[in-house]
Amino acid sequence: MNAMDDIYARFEGRRGKALRALRKMVLGVAQQTGGVGRIEECLKWGQPSFVTVRPKSGSTVRLGEIGETGDEYALYFICNTNLVERFRERYPDTFRYQGNRAILLDAKEPVAEAELRHCIAMALTYHLDK
Repeated sequence: MNAMDDIYARFEGRRGKALRALRKMVLGVAQQTGGVGRIEECLKWGQPSFVTVRPKSGSTVRLGEIGETGDEYALYFICNTNLVERFRERYPDTFRYQGNRAILLDAKEPVAEAELRHCIAMALTYHLDK
């Protein structure tokens, strides 16, 4: 077990299971998306984060719980990008959003997997689109 595995082991219940599945999804999307390159998993602001290292193709993606208890969790993005705005334009009724920084999810509800994978790929290739 590495240090990041220890972080994910602390997440409990349905929400913990959902966050671990989201981790696998982000890593899978990174591996399957052309141009992403090497990705590093680390902690930023105390949350599991994914950073494109070489090339620096994308914007950081973070995972986190919402509140101390419950089933809500989020996929966070750097707020000075236009990523969430682009997600909202493309998927207005698919996800709930928090301002310009997050896609909000609930572990009691199914995830729109294809759409979420697309959003993750857009984030991990953000700088390639410029």
